[in-house]
Amino acid sequence: MRILIVDDDFAIRKIISIWLRKYGECVIAENGKEAVSAFEKAHAETKPFDLICLDIMMPVMNGIDALKAIRKFEHEHSIVSGSGVKVIMATAAASPKSIMGAFNEQCEAYLVKPIDEEELFATIEKLGLKASE
Repeated sequence: MRILIVDDDFAIRKIISIWLRKYGECVIAENGKEAVSAFEKAHAETKPFDLICLDIMMPVMNGIDALKAIRKFEHEHSIVSGSGVKVIMATAAASPKSIMGAFNEQCEAYLVKPIDEEELFATIEKLGLKASE
């Protein structure tokens, strides 16, 4: 499995990448713009991501705008809704508006920071993703 971890906080990126190493290859991005670029590059190289852990509040491009761009790319490349990359949004903002905004842009799951390792693993399992062999 290929995983893209997107967060502007170095410590959070590091911790999540350590946790998710058992699931597969982890790639890091510091903001939404880098995430969209990495996502498009992965498709161009025919090595798409299976999972994106995407922070909402980031500089340059926020997570909601990045998710919009990712879903637009999938639509333009005839990737059927629901069969594209799985996206887990993460943020300290647990407001109903923030949560609904993320789901309106077609994320599969939403976690409130600080992220709990077991909750993250349970969410990944619920999405039907498995650790690489």
